[in-house]
Amino acid sequence: MDGNGRWARRRGHPASFGHRAGVRAIKVVLDGCEQLGVHVLSVYAFSTENWSRPRAEVRALMRLFHETMQREIDEMHRRGVRIVVSGRRDGLSARMRQRIDEAIVRTDSNTNGVLNVCLNYGGRAEIVDSVRKLVMEGIPAEQIDEAEIAARLYNPDLPDPDLIIRTAGESRVSNFLLWQSAYAEMLVSETLWPDFGVDDLKAAIADYNSRIRRFGGRPEHELAAGNASK
Repeated sequence: MDGNGRWARRRGHPASFGHRAGVRAIKVVLDGCEQLGVHVLSVYAFSTENWSRPRAEVRALMRLFHETMQREIDEMHRRGVRIVVSGRRDGLSARMRQRIDEAIVRTDSNTNGVLNVCLNYGGRAEIVDSVRKLVMEGIPAEQIDEAEIAARLYNPDLPDPDLIIRTAGESRVSNFLLWQSAYAEMLVSETLWPDFGVDDLKAAIADYNSRIRRFGGRPEHELAAGNASK
């Protein structure tokens, strides 16, 4: 969700104004996901590195997250959307942790879609936390494989992402879903996140659908062409 601050500055407002517009954009994109049959939407709300931002901005963000969880939970439940949160709970206030737990429990049985909010999240931190669980459980080193690590990620029941969209022209991975995105397709949009709408989402998915996903291999038609050229 890149570009909230730039969007606000262009309008002569503080970053908090852009972050609130960014929350509205989540609802718009969630509508688009429902229209297009996208079952899981993960949003990078706040990274483990974002604590280094100006203190006033961090406070405003945390206040916004709490207000949004409180205000939107009824609508998400009505729409049948399940809310999950990925990230480290330590560092968040007790009030925020309580609000997160309420949202998760309230929507746990919903099946119309999943909104995965990555809050105080870092891809490296998630892998470290998974390995720590393995150590604490006393799993022998020879038994540790990809499946064991994946089973201890924050929300192991979620599928790996097919497509990661970076808005505002950003082209970095930025420590997002490092384990899960091994074979995800990447798309960079110049649109700032508050302006990202259903048409942008449709264009992104159309681009994704035009690609051939190799997963480290090679499509059969390319193999056939290679054999024929020998």
